[in-house]
Amino acid sequence: DVRALRKESRGLSARLGQLRAQLQHEAGPGPGAEPAAALALLGERVLNASAEAQRAAARFYQLDVKFRELAQLVSQQSSLIARLERLCPGGADGQQQVLPPPLVPVVPVSLVSGTNVTSRRLDPAPEPQRDQTLRQQGPMASPTPAGHPAVPTKPAGPWRDCAEAHSAGHRRSGVYELRPGRHVVLAWCEQQLEGGGWTVIQRRQDGSVNFFTTWQHYKVGFGEPDGEYWLGLEPVHQLTSRGDYELLVLLEDWGGRGARAHYDGFSLEPESDHYRLRLGQYHGNAGDSLSWHNDKPFSTVDRDRDSYSGNCALYQRGGWWYHACAHSNLNGVWHHGGHYRSRYQDGVYWAEFRGGAYSLKKAAMLIRPLRL
Repeated sequence: DVRALRKESRGLSARLGQLRAQLQHEAGPGPGAEPAAALALLGERVLNASAEAQRAAARFYQLDVKFRELAQLVSQQSSLIARLERLCPGGADGQQQVLPPPLVPVVPVSLVSGTNVTSRRLDPAPEPQRDQTLRQQGPMASPTPAGHPAVPTKPAGPWRDCAEAHSAGHRRSGVYELRPGRHVVLAWCEQQLEGGGWTVIQRRQDGSVNFFTTWQHYKVGFGEPDGEYWLGLEPVHQLTSRGDYELLVLLEDWGGRGARAHYDGFSLEPESDHYRLRLGQYHGNAGDSLSWHNDKPFSTVDRDRDSYSGNCALYQRGGWWYHACAHSNLNGVWHHGGHYRSRYQDGVYWAEFRGGAYSLKKAAMLIRPLRL
């Protein structure tokens, strides 16, 4: 039995040895092979890093080529800019740079109760000027006293001006046909205010018309006579060249306070003299913000006739009888709310009434033959 057990033990030992050898064969090399495996793994990593470095070098080369191309383009553009600066005023040739016009000081006058102003569409106005919610119904937007509703009307005509229509018995305010010269124009006639006979030559009330436009448009007129409009420099010249006229300017701020400026003389010279403004004496409670423009030619963004080194019509975004630049501009941008933020002084303003940095809600210019 002992011998049988010993024989069985030797058989088991042999079997265990075979199993150990088989396991070592399947498990791979022994501890002595570990350094070789580590070196092989390290070599593989070095190869991968070298390949990545080569790819990075290729990308760097491509970026370097693009950088050199951009640097060359910048150099060419810099040369072009330098040439343009030499050709432009205020450039590298040493000429003095043209600066924006100075702002008109804010000098509001003491306000008393006055006439409230309620103030042909050419092009849609830019968004900062539009406010259709404030647009009144048609002719009710005219400066008509309370209790005398105005109605749109086209009575027999055409008339020389609104005063002639009034003398013929037409006492309702509305749209009339006028013939100041060879051509018939439509104008708003204010027939109840202070004896009637007023021809409205300009009106602002809701920002529905863009007044930042060209000489030709200011010459022939634009907008609609029962809303915001400009009658036209040429028709106004033809009217005022036939006799003595007076001018009434009606203003209203965003608080409903009204003011007026009256001039006992008003006329425009012909186009050959750039519709130069001629004014008489001032009366009223708005303050005199137009006499500073007396004897000045009309100026637009494409016809710069002002006495400033820059273009006042461009800075103030509207045609006017600019000096250098303005104490008033009723053709500027209709800014909602009164006080506004803008790089330049470009609102609808009358410096002596609420100041140059305040854009009025309503404004109108009316003319009538002077009654001596």
